[in-house]
Amino acid sequence: MADWQKKLTPEQFYVTREKGTEAPFSGMYLNNKETGMYHCVCCDSPLFSSEKKYCSGTGWPSFSEAYGSKGSDESHTGILRRLDTSLGCPRMEVVCKQCEAHLGHVFPDGPKPTGQRFCINSVALKFKPSKPAAALEHHHHHH
Repeated sequence: MADWQKKLTPEQFYVTREKGTEAPFSGMYLNNKETGMYHCVCCDSPLFSSEKKYCSGTGWPSFSEAYGSKGSDESHTGILRRLDTSLGCPRMEVVCKQCEAHLGHVFPDGPKPTGQRFCINSVALKFKPSKPAAALEHHHHHH
């Protein structure tokens, strides 16, 4: 077993290993509009693409589907869904398939076509910007 307490910050450990929640509107990725991939902060597994990120107004990074989803088929994604009854009302917990880090929850009030809102804690994620091909200088030679 990995010693997560040594690898993670106290906040990361609290969220991913003790199923905590960061304060709303506190997360570093809430307003991140960059293109790239969101990975698990614990094991680096790719979880969510910036393409599916949207502003839900709830105070946490929100995604309409997990990276690798094919319609409603999530077998190729980096996440698993688990029923969470800890607060008395059933919610759908989202965990990392590879290391079982707690990421957040998924709710049925997201945008079309999926109708899903993956409400994910910033501290559970590590954002890696994609390297844009457009960054290469294009020199036009006029003859």
